[in-house]
Amino acid sequence: MSQEDISKGTVDCLPTVSAAARIWFRIGCLSFGGPAGQIALMHREVVEERNWLGERKFLTALNFCSLLPGPEAQQLATYLGWLMHGAVGGWIAGLFFILPGAVVMAGLAVLYVTAGSVPAIAAFFFGLTCAVLAIVSEALLKVARRALHGYLSWALAAAAFVALFVFAVPFPLVVGGAALVGFAVPRRFDGRGKSGGTDLPEGLLDQAMRRDPAIASARAASARRSGILALALWGIVLGGALVLGGVAADVAAFFSKMALVTFGGAYAVLTYVAQEAVQNHGWLTADQMVAGLGLAETTPGPLILVLQFVGFLAGYGPDGSLWRAAAMAVLTLWVTFAPCFAMVFLGAPVIEKLQDRPRLTAALAAILAAVVGVIANLAIWFGIQVLTVEGGGIDLYALAITVIAAALLFSRKLGVIGVLLVSAALGYASTLMPAAPFL
Repeated sequence: MSQEDISKGTVDCLPTVSAAARIWFRIGCLSFGGPAGQIALMHREVVEERNWLGERKFLTALNFCSLLPGPEAQQLATYLGWLMHGAVGGWIAGLFFILPGAVVMAGLAVLYVTAGSVPAIAAFFFGLTCAVLAIVSEALLKVARRALHGYLSWALAAAAFVALFVFAVPFPLVVGGAALVGFAVPRRFDGRGKSGGTDLPEGLLDQAMRRDPAIASARAASARRSGILALALWGIVLGGALVLGGVAADVAAFFSKMALVTFGGAYAVLTYVAQEAVQNHGWLTADQMVAGLGLAETTPGPLILVLQFVGFLAGYGPDGSLWRAAAMAVLTLWVTFAPCFAMVFLGAPVIEKLQDRPRLTAALAAILAAVVGVIANLAIWFGIQVLTVEGGGIDLYALAITVIAAALLFSRKLGVIGVLLVSAALGYASTLMPAAPFL
């Protein structure tokens, strides 16, 4: 068999758009467990089991997406879908990663506002909020192990915590300051990418692109068109919301800004979201914010779907309008994720140039170090909301459920979903016991 025949067979083995769409939908439905688990699931489905992409191309895409604000796993799905089938594949992969979780979150949000005051339902939500505190604490340790290497990274984490907790510095300024430090002194940070060596195995797409270089240029052209389209639609929707005014303008402007500063994952930006949504806009209470994060932890897809819950309650308002709540939830999703598609589509064609710029990766490393302090601030804020009662006492039932959830998480006896279910059950059980004692 000639090399040409082998290459032609390789191209014929590439999946159709519909076949790939089924896999992306499957990934979207099973993507529990946060970005690490979601990325591992994509790697298993796309690289290990089907060999659609080679190891190097997958890791290069992951390295690029880690440089962007927004949900890393969703952007990686968009990038990989684009590699496989151009812009159409990118839209399908990115949307299918979001939609299953968004549908589940919509149902949970409706349940929360319509039945959340029922004692039994409220007790389940109480258990979830206790588990959230344990989950955030675990995330703090995970990010710290990954990000803190050397005295400067520790200093950045401490400075970020003090800036937020003591001086209430706006989150975007913390991110921008950390990025400037990393950009200025790149040698103080590990600027090495995640793309690995040059001897990694190839996938079917790698072989097809080597046989036909026109595939790469066609992919780049489709990406640029889709990136411009995503930006234009984002701007049109944002502009329309601003013209409408009221809660629509506030929601569109606020979450558009969030889309551009969510470095370090959802946990990093939640303190800022809570501060603005709870204290400044009054869209929801602190307890509702914590409950929303608990609900987001139970759904597939990116954790940033918690913003959908915030947007839903912003629209729900004092008069309890479900239609307006649904519209604001959809608006929140669009202005949050449209920039993610735009950044991937516009940035992917120049990924090789980005790969070799150590100052950019150093800026990311500095931001990640600062994120440790941001999440520490979030953990303390959540702890105050979950564990304390009016008058400054500590709810011992909440403390006990939180300790049990943390023990299950850190012992690896249960995954996140299992811990949430156990905590919800314990929250319900607490209603069958005497009134909660306080310290």
